Amino acid sequence: MRIHDLDPEHRPRERFLQSGPAALSSAELMALILKTGTRHHNIVDTCQAMISRHGLERLAELSLGELQDIPGIGPAKAMQIKAVFELQKRVSFIRHTNKKVRSAKDVYEYMTGRVPDEHREHLFLLHLNTKNHIIRHDIISVGTLNASLIHPREIFKPAIRESAHAVILVHNHPSGDVEPSNADRQVTATLKKASAILQIELLDHVIVGCDSYFSFREHSLLA
Repeated sequence: MRIHDLDPEHRPRERFLQSGPAALSSAELMALILKTGTRHHNIVDTCQAMISRHGLERLAELSLGELQDIPGIGPAKAMQIKAVFELQKRVSFIRHTNKKVRSAKDVYEYMTGRVPDEHREHLFLLHLNTKNHIIRHDIISVGTLNASLIHPREIFKPAIRESAHAVILVHNHPSGDVEPSNADRQVTATLKKASAILQIELLDHVIVGCDSYFSFREHSLLA
């Protein structure tokens, strides 16, 4: 059945105008963006099948090629879907710029959308001013965290350059398991000692996963 064959009160556009976007399902919202379906399936059915198969979170991670493997999704629609999720990522990025850190949760929210490749481990350094606002972040290394490869000089050089009052280490675990490894603990202990000498406080070391995080400070591992 085509969209135009539906009763007006059941069409996504009319329901959007009457009740607002919150009244629509995820499939209907996506259908408004993609607009047209195929000869055999209307766009709402296509979007519903797509979201049921992959889920919204997984859908955001699919490549252009993987999206085009979905029936009814060609190159143009695949680009539209990628564009929607990229805009969402940028909104989240802007919203948390210059964020004030009150807890590890604030750090976790700030990092949303900032890991370039979540399949690889990245070590970030967040620079904070005297009011605990994040003024900048740097990627220090890419790859498995190893105490023998992470020198305090490389960590604190950008912090000194930025005249940071304090810093927070952040790195991601691609596996999603946020429990710290022995290497994570060794790196943290070494950098804690260096921070005391340089008088640039290491406020926390936060490990982030897909939907959770681990804070060294909140687990009393930064004494």
